[in-house]
Amino acid sequence: MPNCPTALIRRLGAALLGLSLLLAIGTGAAQAEGVFHPKVFTLDNGLMVVVIQNDRAPIVTHMVWYKVGAADEVQGRSGIAHFLEHLMFKGTDKVKPGEFSAIVGRIGGRENAFTTYDYTGYFQNVSADNLETVMRLEADRMANLRLTDAQVESEREVVREERRMRTDNSPEGILYEQAHAALFQNSPYGRPVIGWDHEIKELNRADAIAFYHRYYAPNNAVLIVAGDVTVEKVKALAEKYYGPIPRRDVPVRARPQEPEQKAARRVELRDPRVREPRWGRTYVAPSYNAGQKQYAYALQILAEIMGGGPTSRLYKSLVVERPIATSVGAGYDGTAFDLGSFYFYVSPRQGTDVAAAEAAMQGEIAKLLKDGVSADEVKRAIERMQSAAIFARDDLSTGARVIGSALATGRTVADVETWPDHIAAVTVDEVNAAARLVLDERQSVTSVLLPAPREAPGAEKASDRAPTPPTDPARGPSRDGKL
Repeated sequence: MPNCPTALIRRLGAALLGLSLLLAIGTGAAQAEGVFHPKVFTLDNGLMVVVIQNDRAPIVTHMVWYKVGAADEVQGRSGIAHFLEHLMFKGTDKVKPGEFSAIVGRIGGRENAFTTYDYTGYFQNVSADNLETVMRLEADRMANLRLTDAQVESEREVVREERRMRTDNSPEGILYEQAHAALFQNSPYGRPVIGWDHEIKELNRADAIAFYHRYYAPNNAVLIVAGDVTVEKVKALAEKYYGPIPRRDVPVRARPQEPEQKAARRVELRDPRVREPRWGRTYVAPSYNAGQKQYAYALQILAEIMGGGPTSRLYKSLVVERPIATSVGAGYDGTAFDLGSFYFYVSPRQGTDVAAAEAAMQGEIAKLLKDGVSADEVKRAIERMQSAAIFARDDLSTGARVIGSALATGRTVADVETWPDHIAAVTVDEVNAAARLVLDERQSVTSVLLPAPREAPGAEKASDRAPTPPTDPARGPSRDGKL
C-alpha cells in the first residue's frame, strides 16, 4: 500500500509552520491570458476529463479525483474516506491485491493516493507510452473493487498505526487535532481526516463498500491527464476504459454549517517531547467557494504581505529587527469546499518565552487592524506572487493538482485560468476590509505547544494524583492545557 503523504493535509505543519504553495505558486500564472491552457470534455457517463499538454518530456501524470472526502462522512464513521483510499489497492476480479502497485513499479512509474476533507485522489506518473496501462487499471478499480473481511481487518490496523505514528505519538499532531476540533464547532472539518481512533476500530467491510458505491462514480469524478499527450489520444482511451462505467446517483453535498462564532478559544499542550515551543492562531475565514468569497483573493494577498517569506512584515519585524523569533509567518487556506482559515504562527528564539512571542504577534495583528496595509505593499505582493508563479507550468503535475483540487471543491477551470486577472485587480481597500472581516478574535483558536519536564523514574504519575477541580469555563483552560 503506498504512502498517504497528504492524508492529514491540515496538520500542524500545514496550518502553523508553512505557507500554502498551492495558492502562492500552484494557482499562479505567468500570462494574463491563461495559466495551464487545458482542454476539457465530458464523457456520456458524466466523467469530466481535463487534458494539459506539455511535451517537454515523454512522461504523463494520470490523476483521478473523487469529489468526496472526510467531511462527507456519516457522523460516527470518521475515517472511512481515508480507509477506503487504502482499500482501493486491494484488487479487483482482474487485478490481485498489490498487483496495481507492482505493475506501475515494473513499468518504471510512480503512484500514490491522498485523502483530504473535500476530495480523494489517485495518481500515477509514467512514461507516455504507458498511459493506457494505468488508465485501464484505474478505470477497473473505479467500478470493480473487491474486498474480503480479512483484507479490511488487516488494513484497519495499518490505518490505526498510521494514526498513532502521525498524531498520537506527535505533540504537534495532538495539538493540531485538538485546535482544529475547537475551530470548527459544527462543520465536519472539526473531525480529523484520518478519523478518531475509537471510530476507526469499528469500521468494517460493509462501511467501506457502502461508501464506495455511494461516491465512487464517474459522474462524481474528474480525470486529469497532463504531459506528452494529445487530446485525441486521451479522449479515445478515456472512452474505451472509463466510458463503459455507468453513472450513478450521488448525494448532493449538504454539510452542517458553522454558526456565528462568539468566543475566542485557546488550546495549550505541554509535553516532555517538545523541544521548541510554538504559538499559533487560526481564524475561520471565507474560501473561494463559501462565505464572503469575494474576499478570497484579498486574503491571499494579505497572507503574502504578512507572511510571505523574508520580505514579509512579520519576518522583518520579529526575526530581523527585534529579534524574538526563529520562524514566523501567516497563511491562508482558501481552497476548501466550505469555509477556510487564516493563520499566524511563531516559534520564539531560545531565551524568549512564548508569552513574549505571543504579545509581539498580537501587537503586529493589532497594528494591521489599526493602520492597514499600504497600496505599495499590495502592489509588491502581487508582483512577487506572479513572479513566483512563472514556473508553475514547469512541473508536470502542478496543473493537474491545481485544476483537480479546484474542480473537486466547486470551482471551475476558468477560475484557475483567470487567476492573474483576479489577483491583479485586488485593491488596498479590499485587503484591509478582508483583514477586518476575518481577524476577529472571537472566531479564532489560539494554540500553544510547550515543553514539560520529564517525570523521573519512580515519580508519581499524573494518573495517581488526586483529581484536579474542574475549570471554570469563563476563565478558559487550566494551566496544564485541559479545557
